[in-house]
Amino acid sequence: MNRTTQAVRFEQYGDRDVLRVTDVPTPEPGPGEVVVAVRAAAINPFDAMIRSGVIRDLFPVDFPSGQGSDLAGIVTAVGAEVDGIAVGDEVLGWTPTPGAHATHLAVPADGLVSKPPQLSWEVAGSLHMVGATAYAAARAVGAQPGETVVVSAAVGGVGSFLVQLLTGRGVRVLGIASPARAEWLEKHGVVPVPYGDGLRERLEQAAGADGIDAFIDLYGPEYLDLAVALGIPPERIQTTVAMGRAAEIGARADGRHNATAREILVELADLVASGAVDIPIAATYPLDRVADASAELEQQHTHGKIVLIP
Repeated sequence: MNRTTQAVRFEQYGDRDVLRVTDVPTPEPGPGEVVVAVRAAAINPFDAMIRSGVIRDLFPVDFPSGQGSDLAGIVTAVGAEVDGIAVGDEVLGWTPTPGAHATHLAVPADGLVSKPPQLSWEVAGSLHMVGATAYAAARAVGAQPGETVVVSAAVGGVGSFLVQLLTGRGVRVLGIASPARAEWLEKHGVVPVPYGDGLRERLEQAAGADGIDAFIDLYGPEYLDLAVALGIPPERIQTTVAMGRAAEIGARADGRHNATAREILVELADLVASGAVDIPIAATYPLDRVADASAELEQQHTHGKIVLIP
């Protein structure tokens, strides 16, 4: 193996122009770790939040810092105290320390599972963040078959996964999105509801006489206020982004960290491999265009995942 590898690094908080691709020492696996030659690594809004420093009080970093958590690739080295993973295995998963945007990475083995052969590298490298976040959100509101659940930002990375997860469980989903995404939502069994003025009335009309049972927000605090106005109990309102407002009204704010168990990741991978859940890939970029990938992501109208291919 080469003595150096390439990795995305930043040495201060800031906009995407602080990102650099640089040579770093090839990692060696510590106890409980394996080294993965990364074939695909998704870029997520959370990466930009860490890099910009807006959540530094909750998630501080040591500089120079890596970036990225989702990954898929091939195991090239195995450390001590690792069972069930061997050199040459194709795996997917996540790393708790930012650094997945690299050609090689040392990863805790308990954050990886076998990649089903049906999954492309791009999809496998996009699965954990959206899947675990969606899983946690659905569990937080206790969505049950036959209930009606509203999802905002319903065609984003997490939203696309979440609405399919819910409809697969027999939940009626009202998906808030641009009218341009109505066809995709309908194809996946979701009732599309355009955002904008008059949204409350459109949701009430779409829900019908039985009303709305739960609300999952993936966009911002205004949707928590809307959920309250719709009469939804706070314990059945969930957000992944508006934590401050959630605390004020007593809503849930479960995130990926509530669904990181390996058995959940196996379940999510099997759902995608079986075709029950589709992960759209919006774009792929080489590692040295990480700033361009970040720029596209930050437009906030991407349908599906943006993936780096080291």
